[in-house]
Amino acid sequence: MSASAIRPAKSEYDPYYHRYISLVPNEDVLFALDQQLSETLILLRSLSEQHGTFRYEPNKWSVKEVLGHVVDTERIMGYRALRIARNDRTPLSGFEQDDYVKNGGFDQRSVGNLGREFEQVRRATISLFRNLEPAAWERTGIANNVEVSVRALAYIIAGHELHHKAILKDRYGLGI
Repeated sequence: MSASAIRPAKSEYDPYYHRYISLVPNEDVLFALDQQLSETLILLRSLSEQHGTFRYEPNKWSVKEVLGHVVDTERIMGYRALRIARNDRTPLSGFEQDDYVKNGGFDQRSVGNLGREFEQVRRATISLFRNLEPAAWERTGIANNVEVSVRALAYIIAGHELHHKAILKDRYGLGI
């Protein structure tokens, strides 16, 4: 069995992230990440600019802000995975998602631009994980004051996207 097909144990991540990891199907996480890329690009290419600025409540993120948040979070989790996979023992700080969205300027960008950025980031994420040696998947480090494994970070990335696609469907009424 490949290292990417082994689900992370609950001891490999903060319990908060179980909500994401539990969403990932029982399959190789690399397959899941690749499949999500295709499915999400179909969704993004179907969105109009009007869809992009929609907010289901006045103080909630717009669709574009949700997309920007997914991209930013994937970048951060991928960076954490890279550092830990390379056995960098330096503790990694957390991040405040609302500040990232507030300062991301996502509503000033086109849906197409955000879609292309998502595609580029996801392809880089897949490349990173696909090229890890088996031992790297099991390495752990400290991120946001909690121990996390490289394997868990891959599943968190996949599950985080699934979580937000479900929100886009349920609260924003987007067909997924």
